[in-house]
Amino acid sequence: MNKFAQSNFQVPLSATVEAFIQESPSIFTLRLQLCDSTARDEYSFMPGQFNMLYLYGIGEVPISIVSDPVDSTLIDHTIRVVGRVTEGLAKLKVGDEVGIRGPFGRGWPLALARDKDLLIVTGGLGCAPVVAAINFALNRRAHYENIHIVQGVKHSDDLIWREQYDRWNQMNGVEVLLAADAAGPAWPFHTGQITELLDQVTLSDDSCLVLICGPEGMMKAAAEKLIDDGISPFSIYVSLERNMQCAVGHCGHCQMGPDFLCKDGPVFVYPDVRHRLMQEGI
Repeated sequence: MNKFAQSNFQVPLSATVEAFIQESPSIFTLRLQLCDSTARDEYSFMPGQFNMLYLYGIGEVPISIVSDPVDSTLIDHTIRVVGRVTEGLAKLKVGDEVGIRGPFGRGWPLALARDKDLLIVTGGLGCAPVVAAINFALNRRAHYENIHIVQGVKHSDDLIWREQYDRWNQMNGVEVLLAADAAGPAWPFHTGQITELLDQVTLSDDSCLVLICGPEGMMKAAAEKLIDDGISPFSIYVSLERNMQCAVGHCGHCQMGPDFLCKDGPVFVYPDVRHRLMQEGI
């Protein structure tokens, strides 16, 4: 947790909705700006961290930050409507205010990827935690070797940011591979499991960093396949999701074994959580 979050972790700061972007029928992006100019100047985050968004009179939810830290005065959050708070957030309009606590958690170790290949694997609709990492890397393209982005969804209709993926795929040294478990008639990409796409990615086993986000079963399957292919497990990082209600390790809802995901995660090096994934009661 950074110094700014430590001094503002209990009381939400007011933020204005600068833009509302409807990504799909159930997914939207809120572009927020902190109202207080001093807070804007002090706010900073790293890719992979999250904020607690507070809807006045209803409650708050943890939401990943998807924008690039280069401009932390505008903070983007991509949100799926899944409950009471997110339903309320989906009704916001430009000019409305929400509360922000954060940023919280441990983000992606992108400094370790410098001068290496970067593989980003994401499945389902839970791709928001890696979007900030993708934006970060692409906006600092000279710092990395080849960048591989592998995205899988259950159905081709679930894919959002199609134009963004197309734009990324046209960049030098960037490869985008897309898959859908079930595809409509116009789907031009791979139909099948996301792990099947990993055979198309060429990585240097001693010079790469892997970021994985999505359902735990997918993350485990992808990580184990990469390990079987020669990638060191210590080069693989995963982002985990749990019920985070306080974001500072007090409530215990996000405890996973000895760790609290809100402050010890959500990003972990794979060996630290390898035997906890897909295990009930941990």
